[in-house]
Amino acid sequence: MAILVTAGLMASPVLASTAHTSTTAHHAHRLAAHRRSHHTVRGQQSIDSGRATEIQQALIREHYLNGDPSGKWDPATIAAMQKYQADQGWQTKLMPDSRALKKLGLGPDYSNALNAKNANFSSAPPAAAAPAAQNAGFAAASGVNQ
Repeated sequence: MAILVTAGLMASPVLASTAHTSTTAHHAHRLAAHRRSHHTVRGQQSIDSGRATEIQQALIREHYLNGDPSGKWDPATIAAMQKYQADQGWQTKLMPDSRALKKLGLGPDYSNALNAKNANFSSAPPAAAAPAAQNAGFAAASGVNQ
């Protein structure tokens, strides 16, 4: 009887670890399948034809691409953009780098921004244009004349 009890105690950790490993492996497999089924693709997935034409024109101007712009993000354009980015020391595996687009002259246009040079600002209305009660309220709130 003692031999059977000893054998049972020695076998139970082996069986327990096997069962636990199997359950853990099954759980990991189900979790991985769940993650794959709910994968969301992020970031820009393609380049608009008009934007591709602009990029191609800039790459042609900078002597990284030959021919006429096609408006298609084709292998020749991708290779030219990767070469341009590599020459600048930037990443080459993703969509065009924003720094590369700016350096090619294709960045955002801030010419009409509030702090742009030669911006036209309308002047503030004269204080006399505000109602007297409003001016009095401002003065009272600021602690002036108290």
